[in-house]
Amino acid sequence: MAANPIEVGQKIEAMGRALDPNTIAATAALYSPLQESIPYPGIRVHRNLKYGADERNRLDVFVPDPLPSETRPTLIFVHGGDFVAGDKTEAGSPFYENVGVWAARHGLIGINITYRLAPAHPWPAGIEDIGAAIRWAIQNVAPFGGGPDRIFIMGHGAGAAHIADYLSHPALQPPGGAGIVGAILVSGVYDLATMPIGDHLKAYYGNEFEHYAERSAQAGLIDTKTPLLVAAAEFDPVDLEKQGDTLNKALCAARKCPRYVFMVGNNHLSEIYAINTKDILLTKAISDFIKGH
Repeated sequence: MAANPIEVGQKIEAMGRALDPNTIAATAALYSPLQESIPYPGIRVHRNLKYGADERNRLDVFVPDPLPSETRPTLIFVHGGDFVAGDKTEAGSPFYENVGVWAARHGLIGINITYRLAPAHPWPAGIEDIGAAIRWAIQNVAPFGGGPDRIFIMGHGAGAAHIADYLSHPALQPPGGAGIVGAILVSGVYDLATMPIGDHLKAYYGNEFEHYAERSAQAGLIDTKTPLLVAAAEFDPVDLEKQGDTLNKALCAARKCPRYVFMVGNNHLSEIYAINTKDILLTKAISDFIKGH
């Protein structure tokens, strides 16, 4: 079992920046042995609760067992999948339940959601589902020990893009505004004008490229009042690494520097697969971000 973070980082570096089935499988093989397995001692998981009308509008809630008497902040996690794939969990895999488990073990209530996918559900379906999940949390998290006024949201890959789109398009948010205290964006797409437009981006954002500027998140993220934590991995695909770096620089130029985490020794998958292991580079930043807001 490769439990040494330095050894794991060396293996990640050897894989390079590729994001292909072999890299995904090899990264999962490194981190799966480091993760907890079901049942999680001291944690209760409420599974497949509905937050919207679609079959994919499902979420899991991770809470300490027994439930603590004090109210906790809530962390909603939104998985990636290149806009066309992914789920909040997969049979036989510890990912992405590791995020909810980590949250419940570190003073939070964890919520993992899944959402509608392109091409059947193009833009702005992600914005709509993010808004519906937040609204569900505001209305329903209290019995699970969460504070409806202390909700944070975190997304990875396409999940980060959906959250960024949600924050940057206030006209598409539910009545009452964003409803969150802060957002954590991990290796997302924020400026479509600077991304190679492949089939998956077109599947979600459409073939009418003249709409890409208004559908991009970066300008709206500069305007948002929601505090941000932005993260990117050293071995992200080059274009995704640039997205995080460019957003960070744009926010700083507007005198709104976010908390920025550059994850040395990680690739696009390991930055999330490492959550709830001894690699605390990202989770330490998340904990500090939540405590500071």
